Amino acid sequence: MATVEGQQVQRRFDAGWWFKQGVIGGLIAGIVFAVFEMVVAALLNGVNAFFMPLRMIGGIVLGSQALQPAYPLVSAAVTGIVVHMIFSMVFGVIFAVIVAYIPQLASTPAWLLVSASVFGLLLWLVNFYLIAPAAGWVWFPTNANPVVQFFAHTFFYGTVLGLYLNQVEDRQPEG
Repeated sequence: MATVEGQQVQRRFDAGWWFKQGVIGGLIAGIVFAVFEMVVAALLNGVNAFFMPLRMIGGIVLGSQALQPAYPLVSAAVTGIVVHMIFSMVFGVIFAVIVAYIPQLASTPAWLLVSASVFGLLLWLVNFYLIAPAAGWVWFPTNANPVVQFFAHTFFYGTVLGLYLNQVEDRQPEG
């Protein structure tokens, strides 16, 4: 509920508006996530590992050879960026549309942040431990540090997505 000139006004949970915000929030969270992943890869594994997260994501389309140093970095990285941004937008839309249909998830800023963070955690678990092995992308669960992935997905994607949606939720059209 919002208050306008002393009256409480019920917010309209417009799925189209949430879809748009999911795209934008997914892009923002995806960028933050990718930067975190790349910086941590370089810190933990050396400067040469900086682009490995993009190589791994690019491998979804290009195959496991994209992870090899001999594979052209530009091709692997650009493909990784495109695939990552598409997935980031899709996952942002999924969460935002869930919020549109279950408005209780956005009933308080804290609840929205917790919900988005749990969504990010679930993305990691489902994508790395169910979808990746089933699709033959075995390099995800075997080459990625689970602690880093927990933080990356939960806080640097999920929480960032929740923060964005919380900021724009106040600007949602009123019913």
